[in-house]
Amino acid sequence: MNKLELISTLKERANLTKAEAAEVIRLFFDSLAESFIKGERVEIRGLCSFHIKEYKSYVGRNPKTGQKVQIPPKRLPFFKCGKELKERVDY
Repeated sequence: MNKLELISTLKERANLTKAEAAEVIRLFFDSLAESFIKGERVEIRGLCSFHIKEYKSYVGRNPKTGQKVQIPPKRLPFFKCGKELKERVDY
């Protein structure tokens, strides 16, 4: 399912206009992104949780040339599936 399909599903099930459904989805994703920027953990009970993993700088290798490259530190969102979702998928 992609973002447009999610908007269509929300539109049909919640009896919203397409613009209203798109706004709800946009607000949801914007709120997630703002929480990630702040370094906050996001938990949606029964579905999943997200937290930010911080990776230190390290020396990598360019696979094309074999040259060593310094990889800068980074912060990435990490997804963890919730127990209820696991059970629904693997019934």
